[in-house]
This record gives sequence, C-alpha cells and structure tokens, in this order.
Amino acid sequence: MSTITHFILPTDDMERAKKFYSELFDWKIEKFPGPIDYYAITTTAENGEEGLGGGLVKREEPQDTIVNYVDVPSVDEHIVKVEKLGGKVVVPKTAIPGIGYAAVCIDTENNTFGLWECDEDAKMNQCESCGMPLDEKTTSKFDDRYCIHC
Repeated sequence: MSTITHFILPTDDMERAKKFYSELFDWKIEKFPGPIDYYAITTTAENGEEGLGGGLVKREEPQDTIVNYVDVPSVDEHIVKVEKLGGKVVVPKTAIPGIGYAAVCIDTENNTFGLWECDEDAKMNQCESCGMPLDEKTTSKFDDRYCIHC
C-alpha cells in the first residue's frame, strides 16, 4: 500500500519559515546541497524516532499550498491511473537527479498531491547544447536531444 513519504511547504520568507517551524515543532531544517533554494526538514516522533521528512521551498505562485507526496513504485503508471480516475496531472514527471522522480496531480475534489518514485539512477533529460531541462513542451520536434531554442 502506498503511503505519504514527504511533504513540501512553500514559503514567502525562507528565514521566517525556518524559524517558525524549527521553534514550533523542534524540526531540524538544513540547506539541501545543490543549486536550488531547498531546505530539508527532519521531523522526530514523540518516541525519538525519525518521522516524516519534508522540505521548504520558495513559493512560486500565490496559490501554492502544502503538497504531500505519496510513495509509488512507478510515477508513470500512477499518472495513467490518476487521469483514468478523473484527476489531472499539473506538473509532469520530473527527475530529481540521483534521488527519484516526482509529479504533482489534482484529485477529483481539487486537492493537490504529489507522486514520488525513489530511483538513485534518476537523471534529468537535458539539452545536449545548452543544458536546459527537456520535457514534452521544451524538446525540439526535429531532434529529441535538443531544446526548442537550439
């Protein structure tokens, strides 16, 4: 059975949010290595065991809300199921290099949730010329190794 594995909290002010959640819940919040502005959250259960992990990210749109990610064996297969059951995919399958794949969906009740597939071999498809991430909207129709700009 699939279970919630991760959550994302969008923030307008990263420092303010870090202070709020670390002081309120005693969460450990640390900058995640890499170029994106992402802070990993480590939670601890009452018995001292590590709890559900999460992250703080910069809010990109005013309507961005907390997203819970559900661990699934295959994001691709679950995207098909989401659409078959009347849901929508709002962020297509995206590689988090060296960690896994994620997608964000909306259910039939207009709730946002994420799909997560662990895969240490995950790689982001990138344009061989400029390095831009490639997906169905940015891949050249003439050569799938390049973006629409190259």
